Amino acid sequence: MRPELEKRLEELLDRQAILDCIHRYCRGVDRMDRELTLSAYHPDAIDDHGTFVGDPEEFVSWAFDYHGEHQISHHHMVFNHSADLQGDVAHTETYWLFFGENRAKPDTLAVGRYIDRFEKRGGKWAIAARVCISEAVNESTPANLPDAWREVLMSNGNRTRDRSDISFDRPLKARDPEHLREFSKEQ
Repeated sequence: MRPELEKRLEELLDRQAILDCIHRYCRGVDRMDRELTLSAYHPDAIDDHGTFVGDPEEFVSWAFDYHGEHQISHHHMVFNHSADLQGDVAHTETYWLFFGENRAKPDTLAVGRYIDRFEKRGGKWAIAARVCISEAVNESTPANLPDAWREVLMSNGNRTRDRSDISFDRPLKARDPEHLREFSKEQ
């Protein structure tokens, strides 16, 4: 095989492995499958979901507790996806739509983006850092979400229509989990 063709093929396989990982994450969370969800992350990753910042184990516990308490069912859907490959590191941006059938109505509809730094370690692509940007959440969702938490949910990254947007940060770094722990103590 020609070297340039081999390089392009490897890049296509890497891009597909990254997208498969994002799909595996969505399926894992929606099926509340701990092992499948954790397989999308490297063990030392940090996930910044706005109202939560921590490692994958902590994140999965937090997310499953939240969804189990507040929703009968929920769906994470992904759309536009871009990947900036740089060797064994990739910076990605994936648009998402979330629908939650809430136990207490109204239901939740939210949109945003996953801003991820993927790393290929031992031949496996997985998330090393994630900042989940919520762009909009329907006004009354969840019904018991305090205004201060809504503000935190929407403040974990620079959202702009230019190159100062968090999706251009290289390398992507999630906030330190201590940031949110201090906020939680104040509430």
